[in-house]
Amino acid sequence: MTVSYKKLWKLLIDSDMKKKNYKLLRGINPSSISKLSKNEYVSMNVLVKVCTVLGVDFKDIMELLPNMVKKGR
Repeated sequence: MTVSYKKLWKLLIDSDMKKKNYKLLRGINPSSISKLSKNEYVSMNVLVKVCTVLGVDFKDIMELLPNMVKKGR
């Protein structure tokens, strides 16, 4: 499975928050923001902090996608 944080970025755009302002205002570690931007795994603590700040649930900021297997492999 692969993780996608597109829902998080859409939520931030819809609420007029930019990634830079979000990390500065909320104290999220820059390396965690970078990982989120690249759809990489982050700790549960980071996800809880993001959800708490935004007042949302995990399903509102992320989704799990099946790994796509290339044909011929």
